Amino acid sequence: MTPPLAPPPGSPPLPAPCWPDWFEGLLERTRSLEARQFNRFAPPPGHRRRSAVLILFGAISAAGAPGPADADVLLTERAATMRSHAGQVAFPGGAIDPTDDGPAAAALREAQEETGLDPAGVAVAGDLVDMYLPVSDFAVTPVLAWWWRPSPVGVMDAREVARVARVPVAELLDPANRFRAVHSSGFISPAFQAGGWFIWGFTAGVLDQVLQLGGWERPWDRERLVDVPIDPDPPRDRSASA
Repeated sequence: MTPPLAPPPGSPPLPAPCWPDWFEGLLERTRSLEARQFNRFAPPPGHRRRSAVLILFGAISAAGAPGPADADVLLTERAATMRSHAGQVAFPGGAIDPTDDGPAAAALREAQEETGLDPAGVAVAGDLVDMYLPVSDFAVTPVLAWWWRPSPVGVMDAREVARVARVPVAELLDPANRFRAVHSSGFISPAFQAGGWFIWGFTAGVLDQVLQLGGWERPWDRERLVDVPIDPDPPRDRSASA
């Protein structure tokens, strides 16, 4: 088992093991990944605009998470006034600062700034491959982590984040909540209707691959197309009107 990132000095020691067996199975499958398995765009060589996002799983209840359906994942909704990806559901995260000790430190710092979580309760499992987002010109490193000691979370700065939620993995796995989103630009991505949110784009693409890699995915209708909603219009399911 890959040892987790140690908590800051003075924090209680991490439990052993600090994450369940099904999460360890996901980690094993991510260690030989290539960027194209997550995203069709690889970062340009030597790209300097770098960011990191936190893919943070945790148990829904104090009883633990014997399976992925007993877990949730921390997500945010970006403020409608943001310059890029405004109003979209996203993992906590942001640009890697020169003072950050790598992607994991940046992802934890940004998650704390955005949601108020306590980083001491997070066990970092490892980085996934770097991915490139042409629309914002950032190379993004997703950081997988387990929330072994959850802390309260909420909106810290309404100028950046509109909402914060722990979305149940069971809702992401439900075939009725899965489809492909069609943006007005012609871009198509995997998508979810979960936690009361319309999840598409980069975040949904990463979640889609994580569910596949974990071996948790259930068959869903990949021919079902739903238009990305434009506020205040609700999502339009093309298959329902066909």
